[in-house]
Amino acid sequence: MKLIFNKGAQGRRGVKLPELDVPNKAEIPEKLFRKSPARLPEVSEMEVIRHFIELSENNFGVDTNFYPLGSCTMKYNPKIGEEVARYNGFTALHPLLPQLRPGGLLTQGALQVIYETEQFLSELTGMAEFTMQPLAGAHGELTGIMIIAAYHKAKGNKKTKVIIPDSAHGTNPASAAIAGYRVESVPSNEHGVMGYREFMKVLDNEVAAVMLTCPNTLGLFNPEIKKIADKVHEVDALMYCDGANLNAILGKSKPASIGFDLMHVNLHKTFGTPHGGGGPGAGPVGVKEKLKKFLPISLVIKRRDGTYALEYERPSSIGYVAPFYGNFGVILKAYTYILSLGGEGLKKVSENAVLNANYIKEKLKTHYHLPYDRTCMHECVFSASRQMKKGVHAIDIAKRLIDYGFHPPTVYFPLIVEEAMMIEPTETESKETIDAFIEAMIKIAEEAEKNPDLLHSAPVSTPISRLDETAAAREMDLRV
Repeated sequence: MKLIFNKGAQGRRGVKLPELDVPNKAEIPEKLFRKSPARLPEVSEMEVIRHFIELSENNFGVDTNFYPLGSCTMKYNPKIGEEVARYNGFTALHPLLPQLRPGGLLTQGALQVIYETEQFLSELTGMAEFTMQPLAGAHGELTGIMIIAAYHKAKGNKKTKVIIPDSAHGTNPASAAIAGYRVESVPSNEHGVMGYREFMKVLDNEVAAVMLTCPNTLGLFNPEIKKIADKVHEVDALMYCDGANLNAILGKSKPASIGFDLMHVNLHKTFGTPHGGGGPGAGPVGVKEKLKKFLPISLVIKRRDGTYALEYERPSSIGYVAPFYGNFGVILKAYTYILSLGGEGLKKVSENAVLNANYIKEKLKTHYHLPYDRTCMHECVFSASRQMKKGVHAIDIAKRLIDYGFHPPTVYFPLIVEEAMMIEPTETESKETIDAFIEAMIKIAEEAEKNPDLLHSAPVSTPISRLDETAAAREMDLRV
């Protein structure tokens, strides 16, 4: 399709619009036109409304219930973000509209949002510059590992492997492998972290990078990170931070200050934007000064005259990693979230998230096994090993929670904990809600002791006798 742009048309209130800014028609090739009308169902407005209202009533989400998925940070998404994302000035934009010409009225606001969000993230993490292009956390990881590879190639380094702790998200080794590196896994120590002693056994000149989640997937902070980072830099390797758990240290600790060279940030987790069901998402990547030249193109820059433009002249860039400029709707909602809370508000996010997780940990550790009894960060990980003595698994406990009106927590991750149950309350849940969840978990522990067969048939409150998640994924019934 070819866009035809106007030549200085008159806008509202008689304002003359700049040339080449607004397309006024599109030349569609004749071969793309329909030969006959589309066969669409003829239904009334009432039928349409009832259909979608019924679907919404069947939905389970953070707007209706507590969603304690560990590692996923399923916090409430403030509606102000949705409101801003629906502004006509944003929804009517198209990424093919000209960006570079001075005075481009339509695109300057969007470019400013991208630029300023990048500045906010740089301030929060200590990184020098961000790319907003990556469309998810895993996509950010891959972008980061490509930057790492570009750095070593530019220096002529012969690096072959990436060190990753055994508690890592599965996307970490996947990203490293896709980039051509061999993965060296390091077992966690008795404190639930990759210890300095274990780490030093595998560190050598072949190491390109170390990928660490901070805090890790057990919700634990590694007190030896700075010492590990110093040794990594001695062999000219890089420290990569998986920023999936940034919600725990937001405004409290800057990853760049403790030795990380680059990281990705999950806007759809930490900054109150919706996610789930495969999208949407955004995984911006930030880097220290020495890695800036490798960032993907294009990047939004602010010119001397105060306007914004896209910069493509970066010869050392790894190139494009996504079409256009990132998942703009998610960036916009994160921008709104950051501005709404401000610096002190963002610190409160982490303080309350950590407080809530430790409250749950202390209340439940006498009822469920706690493999690492330490002060946790934003999430805590229990084991159903006690309940296993009665034949009750973590999956049984998770499904029984449905009968009590709660979404199950993450189970069987991280893999290093037997029968793991990973709980993350986030900062947005009230004490009343968390207390109700704790009460339900205690009741389930009692049921597992006295009547384990009840849990084997849970959930009993659903139309079918026993949910089979494998069959649900492989034999979907989409009839309404």
